[in-house]
Amino acid sequence: MKIFYTITLFLITQISIGQIADSIQIKKEFTNIEQALKEPEKVFRLDLSNQTIKLDSLNWSKFINLEYLSLKNDHLTVIPKEITVLKKLKVLELSGNDFSVLPEDFWKLKSLEELFLNDETNLNLEANIEIMSKMKSLRILHLENDNLNNMPSTISSLKNLEFLYLNNNQFKEIPKEIKQLKHLQLLEIKDNKIMVPERSTENLNFGFRVNL
Repeated sequence: MKIFYTITLFLITQISIGQIADSIQIKKEFTNIEQALKEPEKVFRLDLSNQTIKLDSLNWSKFINLEYLSLKNDHLTVIPKEITVLKKLKVLELSGNDFSVLPEDFWKLKSLEELFLNDETNLNLEANIEIMSKMKSLRILHLENDNLNNMPSTISSLKNLEFLYLNNNQFKEIPKEIKQLKHLQLLEIKDNKIMVPERSTENLNFGFRVNL
């Protein structure tokens, strides 16, 4: 009986260790596409930043559990429309590329909550806002260091936006169009050309927090 108990305990321990190892493995961040494609269903985070990869030839539909994707600084002139099949994607990092407009079907990323569009030199903001306006889950938008000096009135169409980051741009005042964002909680607009007495936001009655 004692031997049986010992063997049983050993097997349970090994199973538990295996489950923990699997849990750690599926949560780790992949940075190599070949490695990620070996078991794509276990990939939750994929960082392909600072790489040169033919993204349009990838079968993105294999990444059924992907929640975070970074294509930062990949010199992309076009964002591959194939990524719109990523149904569970929550965070997408597209900063530092050379594209102008997001894919027309970008709205199909229905789980997307946070989008990074920083360090973009060719960004057509108005066209992209029109595309993003169809995305009901988008809550956080980064438009930092994009050399922006005005905000399209259509920004109000991002009805569920809660956090907007406009740091390191060329704004001389807080864009009045942003006041139309009814659910906005935070506007961060540091390192622009805005002159505010004593850099105080106490008298800026916008209905949301402003970080200058």
